[in-house]
Amino acid sequence: MQQDTQTMRNNDGLFAVGSPVTHWSVQTSNPVQYEIRACENLLDPENSTILEDASGSSGQRRFIVTDGVVDSLYGDRVRAYFDHHGVEHRMLVLNDGETHKSMNAVLQVTEALDAFGIDRRREPVIAIGGGVLMDIVGFAASLYRRSTPFIRIPTTLIGLVDAGVGAKTGVNHNGHKNRLGTYFPADRTLLDRSFLATLDARHISNGLAEILKIALIKDARLFDLLEQHGADLLRNKLQSPADVGPTPADVPVDQRLAARGLHLDPATEVVERAIQGMLEELQPNLWEKVLERVVDYGHTFSPTIEMHALPALLHGEAVAVDMALTTVLAERRGLVSSYQRDRVLEVMARLGLPVWHPLCTPEVLGDALRDTVRHRDGKQRLPLPVGIGSALFVNDVTDGELAAAAESLAALGSGVPR
Repeated sequence: MQQDTQTMRNNDGLFAVGSPVTHWSVQTSNPVQYEIRACENLLDPENSTILEDASGSSGQRRFIVTDGVVDSLYGDRVRAYFDHHGVEHRMLVLNDGETHKSMNAVLQVTEALDAFGIDRRREPVIAIGGGVLMDIVGFAASLYRRSTPFIRIPTTLIGLVDAGVGAKTGVNHNGHKNRLGTYFPADRTLLDRSFLATLDARHISNGLAEILKIALIKDARLFDLLEQHGADLLRNKLQSPADVGPTPADVPVDQRLAARGLHLDPATEVVERAIQGMLEELQPNLWEKVLERVVDYGHTFSPTIEMHALPALLHGEAVAVDMALTTVLAERRGLVSSYQRDRVLEVMARLGLPVWHPLCTPEVLGDALRDTVRHRDGKQRLPLPVGIGSALFVNDVTDGELAAAAESLAALGSGVPR
């Protein structure tokens, strides 16, 4: 047999090179499919949506993870739900909050999964809570036996429109935001806005920041909705209006409104546009092969600000400060008019969000930008708004420019009521 190097195709995607073979090349793909579904009354015992993928056998079991706040509000209803369906279950209650988003929490979940003896494929883990809780459980599920399916049921607005719809998991580590993590989407995310009714105004504002992000970088209509209805959305906690009427399980709210010659109510349209806009950006770039991502808007300086401020700032509040800073930066570059800048800052205030923080110092912002450059493979890839509803990327922001923008923002922020 001729000894010259040659390539022999063994089967699709597997190549053996040389004779004798000197190396092999493996090419494969991992298709991803996951479902995000808007639901109503998930914890109604007569609603079987949470268990839809169950086999229906008497031996079905579920492991549920939640946090202390959610357990105090919904724990009894969750347990009653699984009891009603005859499902053997166990609930693990974690400490809540960003300060507990650590590898210790992940290991706590994996150890409890071992103790429960979960079936790797037929018994998906169920995460019921906010973005922090879902990130922890998703990370644990991605590690446990190298992948265990899980279901997300967000109970906060930021979980519903942001953390619950993407593929990222992670925990904070070594003083850095989400320094450890994986890409591991849940099999299903079930969105029930009725959970938002128990949130306080600050946590509604926290989620509205991520909705505003989508508005500023790609959806002027969404911005208009927030500008016109933001105060009502905050006050009513994004619940649909009472005059929509009863909620048959098989008739979505938008169809009921349409039947009466009405458009989507503002809360429904805002949530729908925010999720649709997020998914439009994530779907073609789920693994972040392309590092220029408009959904990174508001996430250049905020990770560092948030971690320095813990526990004083919530995630969305830090994102809002970042967006306010970069809006001013864009205005100084002529990408945003002063009128548009003022509209953005006023909407932030209307949504109960901060537009400035004392940590917006040249030192902190410079460190944040340098860390982001390492995260984005040696370039800033900094999204800046262009007007309202569009964005571009820059790689040439200087420390002096940042300091000047922060100084301008401090002066502007002092005149914006919150």
